[in-house]
Amino acid sequence: MYARHLQPLVREMLGEFRIVYLTGPRQSGKTTLARNVAAASGMRYLTLDDPAIQSAAAQDPHGFVRSLEGRPVVLDEFQRAPDLVPAIKEVSDRLASAPATANAPGRPPKGLFLLTGSADIFRSARTQEALPGHMARLELQPLSIAELRGSRRNLIDHLLSGDFRPADTPTPPTRGQIAGRILLGGYPEVQDMGPRARTVWFRSYTEGRFLKDFETLHAARGDYHSKLRAMAPSLAARTGNLLRYAGLANDLELNDKLVKSYVEILELMFLIRRVPSYRRKAARRMAVRMPKLHFVDTGLASHLLGLRTEGRILASPHYGALLETLVFMECAKHAEWADEEVGLHHFRDQRKREVDIVLEQPDGRIVGVEVKASATVRRTDFDRLATLAEFAGAAFRRGVLIYTGTRTLPFHRGPVRLHAVPFGHLTAMSR
Repeated sequence: MYARHLQPLVREMLGEFRIVYLTGPRQSGKTTLARNVAAASGMRYLTLDDPAIQSAAAQDPHGFVRSLEGRPVVLDEFQRAPDLVPAIKEVSDRLASAPATANAPGRPPKGLFLLTGSADIFRSARTQEALPGHMARLELQPLSIAELRGSRRNLIDHLLSGDFRPADTPTPPTRGQIAGRILLGGYPEVQDMGPRARTVWFRSYTEGRFLKDFETLHAARGDYHSKLRAMAPSLAARTGNLLRYAGLANDLELNDKLVKSYVEILELMFLIRRVPSYRRKAARRMAVRMPKLHFVDTGLASHLLGLRTEGRILASPHYGALLETLVFMECAKHAEWADEEVGLHHFRDQRKREVDIVLEQPDGRIVGVEVKASATVRRTDFDRLATLAEFAGAAFRRGVLIYTGTRTLPFHRGPVRLHAVPFGHLTAMSR
């Protein structure tokens, strides 16, 4: 069993909020984490995957929730009963406004509900009721490389610190090891599987969970199964690239609006992630608005692309984009438990000069990150980061080029701080 870096934060938020919503992809480890928290905190555990519990919740949501009062509870797979939201809000409101008594002095009780969901129902049109002020929302993604390696180094905090000392550089992973990490992805269940079993698992995941959760969030009509089956590999082929709805719709011979609505649902299901562009207010017209697409898991993307071995990945035209997706998702995973808060963006200007990842802090300062599959680095490889520095002005803190070489190297250009940093140094693939 892998230690999840988000678990201490879940427990912390239960001490501060009445409701904590733990969301993320199916099979990412939410149930295991929730059971661990329940056991450590004395919470009751119920899953809405149980038909009897789901039926009771659907038939009388308010009665069901009232029956749970008196003991904090975990409600696993909460997206199966979205009608429970108003009932939970009612209980939370009542407890928040209840006057203090001798038996219940001080502030209202916290940590009443730990909800888990494999689809982000609070961002779905089907769930009109939200829980502002009542709820903390946390995302549990598939395993990060740091969790797989047992490392506590947080990638976001490390990138923001700028502490890239050459003495810390470990022996780099080989190209085959990097391709192997792309191939495996981060779903806990596949980590120890052989190639054939892994293929069966990913096939089952896409055919079963993929289509089943889609029905939960979207009132699909007609033969949407075949549309989704065609769309999935097309989206996998676009990971690490700009998302042009018209181009995707044209390739699939579908309506633009339908394609966009499907993409939105797939994002709510945590299969893909749309990354907004970085656009500084003073120079908005200089940057494109188009989002970038990343698959949440490189193992799933590789499966959909038909890449079954390390050699196939290394020979594939998708290798560079898959490596970028791996690094981007590592940043996204670490951002959930980092000490520093950041937003994740990409940058592309009107002259098509791009930077793969932009980390933006709440005060507007940024760090640019480029990902390069090569083991060598040249001064010209920093041209895109220099463009971002010019675009961002005083907001630019530093630029980092992540490459597959062996040495940490400074490439400063005047006041602009730039570093080439080995892939293994930042991802803890080697220690």
